[in-house]
Amino acid sequence: MTAPIARRAPPWLGDLAGAWIFYSILPAWPWPSPRFERIARFAPWIGCLLGSLQAGLWMLLVQLGWLSVAVAPLVLAVGIWLSGGLHHDGVMDTADGLAAGRERRLVAMDDSRVGASGVLALAMVLLVEASALIQLDAQAPLALVFAAVIGRGAPLWAMARFKYLRSQDTGTAAFHRLHGRLLWDALPLLLVLVLFVVFAGLKLVSLLIGCAVAVLVPELLGRRLGGHTGDSYGASLVLAEAFTLLSLALVETVAMVETAS
Repeated sequence: MTAPIARRAPPWLGDLAGAWIFYSILPAWPWPSPRFERIARFAPWIGCLLGSLQAGLWMLLVQLGWLSVAVAPLVLAVGIWLSGGLHHDGVMDTADGLAAGRERRLVAMDDSRVGASGVLALAMVLLVEASALIQLDAQAPLALVFAAVIGRGAPLWAMARFKYLRSQDTGTAAFHRLHGRLLWDALPLLLVLVLFVVFAGLKLVSLLIGCAVAVLVPELLGRRLGGHTGDSYGASLVLAEAFTLLSLALVETVAMVETAS
């Protein structure tokens, strides 16, 4: 009896399976075998999925009678859990690195112990996100999905614009920079954003703000650090999410004031 012929998957499908595993804790696919080369191009789609799960939880809890002030922290906690805390760990490590000074920056970011700067940075980010979601209220589900997509576009800019600060042998996220192709990797992100405008009715000003945040956050971090690491990729993602949610909340507030007047 001959053994069954294994089905060969195209490289892009293997990268998608790799992105699924790397960017979330969701169960791995039975097929194909994951590759971990050009997975960054699929990060916006994974973000769209995770953001949709958060949005679904938000709508379910609201239907059950929960208030936004109670839903927001829980939804944020679920988001951290779904991503394995990978990116939020990057926020803490990057904050510790920035506080340590240029000479000890990478050493501090490699340290498994979290310093005061890292704890404060994460607490501030979560407070900003919670406040923005509470203010957005009924618009929060859409904002969660949009911010998750925008956030995962920020590392694409970091990979294309800045050198990788650690050697290829020691950097756990070095493969992102090694295999990245900005033009092609950004196409899925642009497609998702077009879908937001066409089908979700996202305001053009919100789209422009989100795109600006996805560029400015990794740009400023890269200039402060002199480049990027896996930690700062994660920090760029989380900070872009936070500033996107805050910007959307401010846009909605302005619109409410204008409507009331």
